[in-house]
Amino acid sequence: MFSRHFWSFLLVAALLFWAGLVAGISFLEAPLKFTAPGITVPLGLGIGRIVFQALNKVEIGLAVLAIVAAFRLKVPLNLALPLSLLAAVLAAQTLWLLPAVDVRALALLAGKTPPASSLHHMYIGAEVFKLLLLLGTANRAFMLLSRPAQAWRLRQAA
Repeated sequence: MFSRHFWSFLLVAALLFWAGLVAGISFLEAPLKFTAPGITVPLGLGIGRIVFQALNKVEIGLAVLAIVAAFRLKVPLNLALPLSLLAAVLAAQTLWLLPAVDVRALALLAGKTPPASSLHHMYIGAEVFKLLLLLGTANRAFMLLSRPAQAWRLRQAA
């Protein structure tokens, strides 16, 4: 129904849009909001919870889009593996890390002091890793899919 060019464009666009969202929200919006006049820590945490929950939903949608495009293209293993790793990082963030960080934020919003934890640093590390992986995977997808289909299908079979 759709052409190889359509699915190739969709895959690369989804990865780059996803990378842009992660870079813009995790590394620009999140730290800068606390420097705005009148933004208290509780207000910043409340905004952050909403923004990161929304980002996570959009990321899931973009991951599904990228995986569907890759499946339709029957991409070789050297592209399927980084896509799988991206899905695994996102799953870990969605099912474990984001909920755990959210519990800490809720405790802070309730006026409690949660015990010391490295969860926030782990989340930042996962975001850095995910961003680099998104950019590298998008680059690999673009380089691979801009060649004629026969060239990368033959390499996959070898």
